[in-house]
Amino acid sequence: MRHTPARGAALRSSRVRAGLAAAVVLAVVGPSPLPAVAEADTVPTAATEQWSTQTLAPGVEVRTVALQHPGVTHSWTVTIQAPGATRWSSNDPDAPASWAEVSTRDWADSTAQKLTAAGLRPRVESVQWPAYTDGPHGLMGYRVRVGNFATQSEAQSTSSAVTSAGFHPTLSWTGYDSQEPADRENVHVAVIDPKTFTGTVEATHDGNVTRRATTSAVAAELKSLVGVNGGFFVIGSADGVPGTMSGIGAYQGELESMAVGSRAALLIRDGGRSARIADLTSTVTARAGNDSYQIQGINRRPGTVRDCGRPGTTPSELPWQDVTCQLGDDMVQFTPAFQADLPTGPGVQVVLDASGRVASVGARGGRVPTDGHVLQGTGRAADWLTGHAEPGSRIKVTEAIRDSHGRRVELHRGDSLVSAAPTLVQHGRIAIDAAAEGVIDPEYPSFGYAWANVRQPRTMAGLDKRGRLLLVTVDGRQKGGSEGFTLQEAAMFMKSLGAVQALNLDGGGSTAMAVNGSVVNQPSDSTGERAVGDTIQVLPAGD
Repeated sequence: MRHTPARGAALRSSRVRAGLAAAVVLAVVGPSPLPAVAEADTVPTAATEQWSTQTLAPGVEVRTVALQHPGVTHSWTVTIQAPGATRWSSNDPDAPASWAEVSTRDWADSTAQKLTAAGLRPRVESVQWPAYTDGPHGLMGYRVRVGNFATQSEAQSTSSAVTSAGFHPTLSWTGYDSQEPADRENVHVAVIDPKTFTGTVEATHDGNVTRRATTSAVAAELKSLVGVNGGFFVIGSADGVPGTMSGIGAYQGELESMAVGSRAALLIRDGGRSARIADLTSTVTARAGNDSYQIQGINRRPGTVRDCGRPGTTPSELPWQDVTCQLGDDMVQFTPAFQADLPTGPGVQVVLDASGRVASVGARGGRVPTDGHVLQGTGRAADWLTGHAEPGSRIKVTEAIRDSHGRRVELHRGDSLVSAAPTLVQHGRIAIDAAAEGVIDPEYPSFGYAWANVRQPRTMAGLDKRGRLLLVTVDGRQKGGSEGFTLQEAAMFMKSLGAVQALNLDGGGSTAMAVNGSVVNQPSDSTGERAVGDTIQVLPAGD
């Protein structure tokens, strides 16, 4: 299924300056017999800031701040989930049931009336769109909530009553809502000045793109000064090969994964001597004589594209966060950094030596040779390989990376790339292209709602006008502790640091910062620091 013209127009809209207003939620009075409800407080109180600074080396500082809003009181509440849909599930009768926090006014009013009839006291709240540069503005929809409780157990009792009334509730902490200031936000900011720092900065997958490791473990192994988690990666085997990146990634000048559409990436040049943030795309081509075929992936399972964004993928050829797309006619290249058993299944596999000569043609499987690489093809890609690959023949693979202006980006040995989404700051202005980078869907507000519009742990990277690299983490999902940022708040914070460019990296349970090999923030997973795909490491100068 393809995107509708309306979505396409939204995604193609030019970036404009985003306003500083966060998403606003107002309580509204429902129709009789609903009780009147006071408006929610939308005026933020002044934050107190407590900063501390640690100098790790000339040109490398870690600044820690606790942002607090005195007098703010949050509570547990019960949110009623509306039957929801996504673009791909709306036409799929076999799609699992989905639920949305925000829906139409008719649904909200009807739900509130039924809850009132069941002896409960609901409130209807309108939800506004955040100030995304390419998204809708104004009213997003309405949600229904019941009660305000001091403890989760108290809220659970009311949640059971809501379930008995025939609805699908969830427990919510109001401190995660963007309409009220957070209780507290614990932030770590690493500032690296390439004019003073004599070490190096690099993105790394630690030599094996199929290996997951915690940020602090990689930092300790490399003896780095500072490390943060990097881009989006595959977690579950249903979505590809765990550990591999779901976006463009390059390490020591070698492209190890391809872009999924045009998405933000941090390009680190010459070991950190310079850096830039840009939306990047990638093209890889296999050539045999005068004929060619487009390679659609590097180091991923053929036919499975996490976050979509490749030509021919369904249900979307555009990037779509946390959605796994399919591609029937698929050619994938595997490099020596893929240090695991190769995917098996229908199709053809061609092993190439270091010069690009065909060493073998056969079934998919085995391992990548240390001095060569492998091409796997399915569907028409398999037919092309069968027709063009003979032992001793040559297949040349070429790569091209381009920014949004069409300019080619060349990679050299000291360069690295890490990618996520979306852009937060551009040319010194807040510029969140949430729709274009596939983290929201303007026609389906429930898609990405909690991911983008609710406070979460986040990792960000930016550059200030002096060329300093800013690596930032904010803890989240800690009720009464640190509640995180929305995307809008992340952009506002990066701008407040003086960032003229910034992007959102992987967040949630992946968010981690290590200093001298030890994690210094508080990761949100109950099991502790999460093993991730790639990381960004600040390495001291060698002896």
